[in-house]
Amino acid sequence: MQLLILDALNLIRRLYAVQESRQQDEAATLAATEAALGHAAGRLLERFAPSHVVAVFDGAPQGFRHRLYPGYKAGRAPMPAPLAAHLDRLQQVLWQLGIDALLSDTDEADDLVATLASTLARRGLATTIVSTDRGFCQLLGPHTRLWDHFSQRWLDEAHVQQHYGLQPVQLVDYWALTGVSGSQIKGVPGIGPKRARSLLQQFDNLDRLLACEPVGKEQQAVHHHKHDALLARQLVRLVDDIELGFNLKELRYRPSTKGP
Repeated sequence: MQLLILDALNLIRRLYAVQESRQQDEAATLAATEAALGHAAGRLLERFAPSHVVAVFDGAPQGFRHRLYPGYKAGRAPMPAPLAAHLDRLQQVLWQLGIDALLSDTDEADDLVATLASTLARRGLATTIVSTDRGFCQLLGPHTRLWDHFSQRWLDEAHVQQHYGLQPVQLVDYWALTGVSGSQIKGVPGIGPKRARSLLQQFDNLDRLLACEPVGKEQQAVHHHKHDALLARQLVRLVDDIELGFNLKELRYRPSTKGP
């Protein structure tokens, strides 16, 4: 089994942004986005030849992270209204290629992706996630890989090592220390990428760091802001055990069953 997961809104919003800069009006932009989505999805199906495929959409405007931390993703630019109104049509474009959509009223798309990938990984089965979101790097392992369609490259363990100087398993604790500005998640004040990397290279993970008597101002800062770090970790860690309510066999790729 080889599952291909499209991070649908990540893909669509980037395609839309490209077409918006090229087209004269909104109708032309949406039509061009449809065509670009069909082309991109077709290329991905051809490249990866999956046995199973799904496009995961974000259907939950307010999930558990907003309840834990009301500032979560505050200030993030909303999806352009014309594009939001056109999503049903874009789902149809994917459906015509044999790609069904998955979304939830209660769970974020990232957690649905994590649950699908982790479920297969526990069974020793392969998943390819298509997204530019480095948050998915925390899922990397022998059975889970991440493809950046726009840069045409793997965001793999070598990328994580080069970009962060860490292993994928350490990324959640890294973001717990540094915070994630794009999601308005605060980490530990005064702990930036370089210091977070140094601390994790020394202690391996946040729990071991917090279990040790603090030495130096960086360690003291982490201990002083322990609750901020633990909250940030809870916010950045993807949930991988959602009850999906369907059988993975339903995601089998059957292009011949779909029609225009």
